[in-house]
Amino acid sequence: MQLTPHKRSAVWESTEIPSSMNNEELKTEIARLKREKNAIILAHYYTLPEVQEVADFVGDSLGLARKAAETQADIILFAGVHFMAETAKILNPTRKVLVPDMSAGCSLANSCKAEKLAEFKAKHPDHKVLAYVNCTAAVKAQCDLIVTSGNALKLVNQLPKDEKIIFVPDGNLGDYINRMTGREMLLWDGACCVHDHYEVEDLEKAKAEHPNAIVVAHPECRRELLEKVDFIGSTAAMLNFIGESDAKEFIVVTESGIIYEMQKRNPDKKLYTLYNGAVKHDCVNMKKNNLLNIYAALLEEQPELIMDEELRKKALLPIQRMLELS
Repeated sequence: MQLTPHKRSAVWESTEIPSSMNNEELKTEIARLKREKNAIILAHYYTLPEVQEVADFVGDSLGLARKAAETQADIILFAGVHFMAETAKILNPTRKVLVPDMSAGCSLANSCKAEKLAEFKAKHPDHKVLAYVNCTAAVKAQCDLIVTSGNALKLVNQLPKDEKIIFVPDGNLGDYINRMTGREMLLWDGACCVHDHYEVEDLEKAKAEHPNAIVVAHPECRRELLEKVDFIGSTAAMLNFIGESDAKEFIVVTESGIIYEMQKRNPDKKLYTLYNGAVKHDCVNMKKNNLLNIYAALLEEQPELIMDEELRKKALLPIQRMLELS
């Protein structure tokens, strides 16, 4: 396996990028570079508002995967976390995939190492492996099907009822799928450091403060918390639910970056988070994407995500199956 960024070029080291540029100047320069280089910016809902503003497409994991598969751009800049950029590269081997900050990883993806999964598979040779998209390319390459929080129930329900399944890496999401589908998948002991840390006591406090609010939550949260909410769904599903609901107040139990898009779509509704958007309760890796490093990455076309072709082909198969089934 080879998966390393290019080193900064000599041009990069000698190029001075003024840190004094304000956001509007950076946005103008980013727009210019996108036009000149036929580049597209894909951004996750959890990134900073100003990052979402310069993106050509903002979405959840499923939406971003679909958009990456469709694009005709020469350069894909992925404002998200590392595994998402990997997915874009898997789907676009001939296109240059840029990552503003290569250190933007994912606690959930890190909880499932490829070598450990190989050992676990060897102990259960009669099981198929389903992986939540929040995993590395090396893990995807060992799987039979990739799912997202948005399509997991639909895809699992399409599988034979007697299919023996290992589900990685999110134990909370796997537990939710088991309960909703009646399955008994073997679950990997992994979790998102953001969603897994939401506390029932804090939700109860928020509900007491906002008694008229509808509670929506992501299925990466723990079971005891999900049992206290009104709607469970992916990021995109929560967006749609709030947009279609007649209710005017909502408590949103997921990474607070989503509030920007939710409020933009629903300016007449009141949206609350458990922790008032406190940085310590958000995804630090998503927040590593900013206008300055996006501009720098487009200008120098680095850091670039490089992937071994054999690994890419193996990781592509379960992703293709997901896109076909969903």
